[in-house]
Amino acid sequence: MPVEAVDGHVIGEHGDRALVCASATRVRGLPVPVPVRRVREELSARPARINAGLGRSRCGPAGAVIAALRAGLGLADAVVELSVNHEGRWMGIPLRFIAGTPTVCLPRLDAAETRQLVAANAELRDAYAPLAHLYAHAQTSQKEETAVPRTATRIATATQAVTVTSNSKVVTDWALRYFGPWWNAGSATSGSGPLVTADVNPEKVTGIAQCVADRPHEETDYAGVPMLFDRDDDGTVLASQSEEKTAYRAEPGGDLHIYGCEDIPVALAAARLAREVIRGQLLADGWSILHASAVVRDGRTVLTLGGKGAGKTTTALLLARAGWQLLANDRVFIRREDDRLRVLPWPSAAAVGLGLLDALGWYDQVRERVQNGEQLHPTQHQKVTDALHSGSRTPLWKESGKELKPQFFPDQLHAWLGLTLAAGGYAARILFPRITPGAEPALLDEDRSVGAGDFFTVGTEDRYPDVFGLLPADIPGTRPLLELLGELPRNTLALGHDVKANSDFLAQVTDPTA
Repeated sequence: MPVEAVDGHVIGEHGDRALVCASATRVRGLPVPVPVRRVREELSARPARINAGLGRSRCGPAGAVIAALRAGLGLADAVVELSVNHEGRWMGIPLRFIAGTPTVCLPRLDAAETRQLVAANAELRDAYAPLAHLYAHAQTSQKEETAVPRTATRIATATQAVTVTSNSKVVTDWALRYFGPWWNAGSATSGSGPLVTADVNPEKVTGIAQCVADRPHEETDYAGVPMLFDRDDDGTVLASQSEEKTAYRAEPGGDLHIYGCEDIPVALAAARLAREVIRGQLLADGWSILHASAVVRDGRTVLTLGGKGAGKTTTALLLARAGWQLLANDRVFIRREDDRLRVLPWPSAAAVGLGLLDALGWYDQVRERVQNGEQLHPTQHQKVTDALHSGSRTPLWKESGKELKPQFFPDQLHAWLGLTLAAGGYAARILFPRITPGAEPALLDEDRSVGAGDFFTVGTEDRYPDVFGLLPADIPGTRPLLELLGELPRNTLALGHDVKANSDFLAQVTDPTA
């Protein structure tokens, strides 16, 4: 079994109260039984065996230092095991480095393991208590000297904007990275306009979660994760997602507050909610959301529509690979401006299946980066990461029938795949592809048109329900858009699995002189 296939951790591995994180241990993404007693015996015997065999430890410390330096200097994205101060406790746990910025990745613990960790922490605290007076003053001074300032990232598109502010630079850097390639995002000196305040604050998480649990509340799925929420008479919304250890507070007309126990979940939540704030602003300004992929060349936008599996992403990536700019791979904002339809991107992680990644010639370069420790988007399923490490190109599927795919940050579409991204354009053509294995690329004699069902509405949105009241009550209808979309050139296409044949055919179909 290759080492890369095993994901397991021990907190405090050289101590008497070492915690084996058995419940979180995975092999190729699957849970496995862990012989905890045997692991503890091995840990207890290891120091003596190392000392007897070598007299000292050579490779371990040197390798750890080099790995930490490479990650800390931003030479490679990686996960490194280090001893870090997390919520007031020093623990040997994984740190994920992205562009040199570390984020604590405490393994998920079950109830029994959590009790063991609390007990170990209490024992250490009691042991050190008699020494507290020796370092209390120095510790207070150090905290004052190393206080982390708040940072902010302003995100804007069209005439709308939102500012994300946080006590963690990871959160605001994440927003900059996530929105920058498609929307106008940049560092800000302070928050202005609508604010999303996203802080690492475990106490707030516990307090809000308890408050929601103690009241009559509702439950929904938000971004695929269960959420409990409660709305006061004055419209204030409190919400919590226990799986992500995050909590929310939104007051009518006020800032949106996000709290979490770790940087990455807070950064993910802040990006989603910042996008929802701008989504509400754009909808109020007359924009709609169309379920389509889009590419742009010289301002001309080709929209690709169809149901799941029709080939929207494949068509967009084939055209982007051939020199078009990628604007979106799943949904776009669209609005009528005079006699034209303006299109804006919907920033999101881009999902590209293993089979498609291989067919487009990108698999090997992506695998090499992953093996070198660089990280794809954290929402990616562990099975996909394992497949990239092992070299498997076979598509992966959930029991529900949904494909598990590599998930790329927006900036990785350019840095890893060499694609150019677009910030907007005007609709010029519509494609309705249908991918069939063995089919020859051809135009089909079907006159399909865009319908109301091709738009996302408050009633049809399934991933981001309007829990926090960010969307306007009155949203313009799609009839004016449908009229202009109906006037655009459109083609229904048959595509096969031959990448070159598909690319050559799409180049002919999208040629404005044809």
